Amino acid sequence: MSIEMARSALLWCTVINYAVLLIWFLLCALPHAWLYRFWGRWFGLTTERFDTINFAGIVLYKLGIILFNLVPLVALYIAR
Repeated sequence: MSIEMARSALLWCTVINYAVLLIWFLLCALPHAWLYRFWGRWFGLTTERFDTINFAGIVLYKLGIILFNLVPLVALYIAR
């Protein structure tokens, strides 16, 4: 695999992962009451716990994107 191919793959992985992150955020922000009723009924969550779990998940997912996609991508562009 060439460096150019790795850069392209990491770039597309970053774009796709940020799209998933944006969708997750929009699902938590816009239809919040519906989503809470849907998941809260299954797992018996309070609203605060539901929000905490989603916020923690979003933060961890974003950290993973930065650590595993964005930093290697920037390193490959610097090493050019």
